[in-house]
Amino acid sequence: MNTALLQSALQVGQTIFDFFHHEEKLTYELKQQFKEKLRETEIKNAWFTQENLRFALLQWAEMLTEKELTAWLKTYTWKEKAPKNIGLILAGNLPMVGFHDILSVLFSGHHAMIKLSSKDTVLIPFILQLWQSFHRELLPFTIVEKLENIDALIATGSNNTAQYLSQYFKDIPHIIRKNRTSVAVLSGDETDAEIQNLAKDIFTYFGMGCRNVTRLFLPKEVDLARLFENFIQYGEIINHHAYANNYDYNKAIFLLNQDEFWDNNFVMMREEQSLFSPLSVLNFSRYENISEVEDFLSIHEEEIQCVVSSVVLERKTEALGNAQCPSLSIYADNVDTMAFLERLN
Repeated sequence: MNTALLQSALQVGQTIFDFFHHEEKLTYELKQQFKEKLRETEIKNAWFTQENLRFALLQWAEMLTEKELTAWLKTYTWKEKAPKNIGLILAGNLPMVGFHDILSVLFSGHHAMIKLSSKDTVLIPFILQLWQSFHRELLPFTIVEKLENIDALIATGSNNTAQYLSQYFKDIPHIIRKNRTSVAVLSGDETDAEIQNLAKDIFTYFGMGCRNVTRLFLPKEVDLARLFENFIQYGEIINHHAYANNYDYNKAIFLLNQDEFWDNNFVMMREEQSLFSPLSVLNFSRYENISEVEDFLSIHEEEIQCVVSSVVLERKTEALGNAQCPSLSIYADNVDTMAFLERLN
């Protein structure tokens, strides 16, 4: 394990935490840099609101701690090896969503060739610059416009993009991630607090992440009105112009098609089997026996990123409210990035 890299990463986590909780510990220049970068990020991408940026950065502050990093890294074998150039094509649907891949490449001893998403061009370079300021040696990363001369690839994109990349980079080792979404399975016995936690899984980041819940499995007796009542804490979401545009558009389509739907003026629910739902829409179905749900989840395994539930299921689940708080050892698409990077030699 690279101790110097670990120590500098810990300083990054502490600095992020201090910016939000103990601003007086930072220099005036660093505080101003943080504020300017957060403003610039939101200007360039209206979905990256100050609230969402704060949430994303504080998640990283929690992960860049000695406890979390050592627990993650101790499960891997650390050997001297010739560094490889690892191409990273990052997603941009959430703030810093590609940072885990960067972290993995750097801690595995390789060189990260980073192609940023056009939707997230400010925050990742800033955090890497911050990390570099704490690290004596040059951090092994390069931000590039085009990926050339790479030894392996880790990429995240749409299904169409994934198909193209799989063909284009077929001759080198790769991890290429496709569209996934997340689901919730309710028992009907959830408390109001648990349903409010579910709301966090649905509405954080406006529902734009692969770990956001877009599909509910409900027993017959669950009243949708009770769900809506406990979603109300996120009612302000409709004041975001881009979200409101999606809501208005989808509602107009439902009305034109005379589709049945339930509405609380900031999110609509429809009885629909599809896992994926448009922004501002939540799909649900009702089940009589939990085995129906188990069968559905098994069939659609490759499309599901995360299942949140208070029900004991055959597959691994997260507690309601925990979808957007994965630990470092929880990998996208359940593919161990660090193990992949270890095998390259």
